[in-house]
Amino acid sequence: MEKDKKCLVCERNESEIPMTRFYYKESDFYICAQHIPILIHDPQKLVGLIPGAENLEGA
Repeated sequence: MEKDKKCLVCERNESEIPMTRFYYKESDFYICAQHIPILIHDPQKLVGLIPGAENLEGA
C-alpha cells in the first residue's frame, strides 16, 4: 500500500499543490511548497507531525 502524498502540515495532496518528499529517521514524508519554510526555519512547529521534531533547529 502506497503512502498518501499529502502535506504533513496542511494535508493537501499532490493534485492540489506542488509537493516534495523528504526523508528523516528512515521514513519519508511529504510537504507542500507553501510549508517548506516551516521545515527550514521553524521545524519545532512540526512536533507531533514527525518523530524527533523537538530536536531540530531552524536555519
